[in-house]
Amino acid sequence: MRDAAVRGRLGTVAAVGFLVLDGVLLLVASAWGGSVGPAIGGVVCLVLAGLVVLYWRRHRRLLGQLAAAREAVRREAEELRDLLRR
Repeated sequence: MRDAAVRGRLGTVAAVGFLVLDGVLLLVASAWGGSVGPAIGGVVCLVLAGLVVLYWRRHRRLLGQLAAAREAVRREAEELRDLLRR
C-alpha cells in the first residue's frame, strides 16, 4: 500500500511539474514573440496544474476518511464478535 501512495505522489508531482514548466515556457515564448496564442496556452497549463493539486489533495482527504471509516467498521465488528462470545 505504501508503494502505491509513493507512486501516486510521484505521478502527481511529475504532472504538476510538467504543466508548470510548459505554462512558464509558453508564457515566455509569448512575451518573446509578442503573440497571444502561447500566452493562452501557458495560462491554461498553469490553471490545470493548480487543479491537479486541488484534486489530488481532495483525493488524499477522501482516502483518509475512507480509512477511518474502515477502521470504525473493523472495531465495531470486533466488538460484535466479543459480544457474541460472551
